[in-house]
Amino acid sequence: MTLKARYARDAIIQIVMVLLTALVVIPLFIIIGYVVINGISALNMDFFTQELGSPARAMRGRPTGLVHSITGTIVIDLVALVMAVPFGIATGIMMSEYQEHPLSPVARLMTSTLNGMPAVLMGLLAYGLVVKNTGGFSALAGSVALAFVMIPIIARTTESVLRVTPWGLREAGLSLGIPRWKVTTSLVLPAARAGVVTGILIAFARAAGEAAPLLLTSFGNNYFSLDMTRPMDTLPQRLYSLAISPYKQWHAMGWGGAIILLLFVMITFLVGRLVIRRMERQMEQ
Repeated sequence: MTLKARYARDAIIQIVMVLLTALVVIPLFIIIGYVVINGISALNMDFFTQELGSPARAMRGRPTGLVHSITGTIVIDLVALVMAVPFGIATGIMMSEYQEHPLSPVARLMTSTLNGMPAVLMGLLAYGLVVKNTGGFSALAGSVALAFVMIPIIARTTESVLRVTPWGLREAGLSLGIPRWKVTTSLVLPAARAGVVTGILIAFARAAGEAAPLLLTSFGNNYFSLDMTRPMDTLPQRLYSLAISPYKQWHAMGWGGAIILLLFVMITFLVGRLVIRRMERQMEQ
């Protein structure tokens, strides 16, 4: 093949890559633009400081907002993350570092099954474990449901990044007489921390947009609440209820809530990328 032909093939491949990238990016910008156009009018001071309240409140023209939904989303998602991270990382370590353990194939099968299950089934599981045993819907049950969504994602990501960590690192630690568990926690896991953090962020973003599990667990609340033992509102389930409501004002608030949810996920990934880059720079030094 001549040099001219190689340059021509390279140019064609670059054009194809640009077109394929555009096919992914353009629909994303269309969706974001459509949400922003429909919801920007609802974003005002009342939106961030007032509760939704009863339908009569909207009919009387009194100010309404989604401060309770925004706060509830942050609280329930963070509690779910605290629950999911230890179990997810521990499961990933077992599947990667202790493959000979009899529970390792069982854990791999379970995480693969949970990853493929609809999120609403996680809500049913949390409903059976928490709601029925405590006698009512609660924010805690919602956090448990979202933790079930996060755990398999964190576990499989942790397993993947640990598997690509150089085996020489393990051999060096074991040759010095360091116990196997300490080699894993002190050498292998820190070396793969950037990938582990990425998996945690992916799991967090996935759970942040789930509404079905929360409809069966935290149930929702039109008023501000920080009590984990009582129903609490979140943005995903509130968007669903606002979308099927008969009030135009609530429809606009739903679009505004969608903007906040988009920003919530985007900021999470942005902060995560900054943290990962800092980790990578520290490892290079």
